[in-house]
Amino acid sequence: MQMQQLRYFTAVADTRHFTRAAEREHVAQPSLSQQIRSLERELGAELFHRARGHISLTDAGETLLPLARRILADAETARREVQEVAGLRRGRLRLGAPPSLCASLVPDVLRAFHTAYPGVDLLVTEDGSQDLVRALADGALDLALVITPLPLQAPALTTSDLLREELVVVSAPDRPAPVGRRTRIRVEDLQGRPLAMFRRGYDLREFTTAACRAAGFEPAFTVEGGEMDAVLGFVRAGLGLAVVPSMVAERSGLRVTPFSTPGMHRVVSVAHRGDVSPPRAARELERILREHLEPDGP
Repeated sequence: MQMQQLRYFTAVADTRHFTRAAEREHVAQPSLSQQIRSLERELGAELFHRARGHISLTDAGETLLPLARRILADAETARREVQEVAGLRRGRLRLGAPPSLCASLVPDVLRAFHTAYPGVDLLVTEDGSQDLVRALADGALDLALVITPLPLQAPALTTSDLLREELVVVSAPDRPAPVGRRTRIRVEDLQGRPLAMFRRGYDLREFTTAACRAAGFEPAFTVEGGEMDAVLGFVRAGLGLAVVPSMVAERSGLRVTPFSTPGMHRVVSVAHRGDVSPPRAARELERILREHLEPDGP
């Protein structure tokens, strides 16, 4: 069983198409198909059901897929660890983070990391915590910033708290303040108020909806389905209020109203696979993250 065969196998499993898999792997389609056949002969089982216009995994293929992903991820980790002997003069770092952090904390931290290690390529995946957890488990990320606590069904990951971030309400500065002359807002004050809401799967959507239901009401959405920049734009246009992290609110140019005590907050943690030590580049990025968040940091 060769690494190349496993790469080709996962490419077909991902695309469900031999030609598209070959294009992704930059190889001729007949060569890819030949390698898949060779792998099937070695394993003694067909890995794909092949029908015109439809490719699906057999039971054997379903069994092999997570193992193949793990083997490829471990091989990639080994390659990077050896390269790190060169002192981070080259390499690659794959970071995952929720869109709200990509709009606030992540750019400044990556700038500091790139200044220190300009030869390391930075690949950022912007997604919700649940999707980032799956990407970590599949070996597609080296490090991720996630919102904790994680779901009970999360795979074995190592997490470490990074920061406790307050959530606030933002509103259009040219519209009346959401609570008049009061300087703070309660969750109950959101009842019946139009909200600009994030797409499903967004951590902030789940936070806001859960808080409203705990207060005894269902939130009212005027517009929903956006990413962070879109939701801030909806608020700026006067389409509603939004609950966002304080670091995002500070940069938004919108009116910011904090919650009354006890307010709403979220915990951001650093996560990586529990069975593999994160590569040196990931450890360095975490160090820079923590330094950046220190009281006397940048």
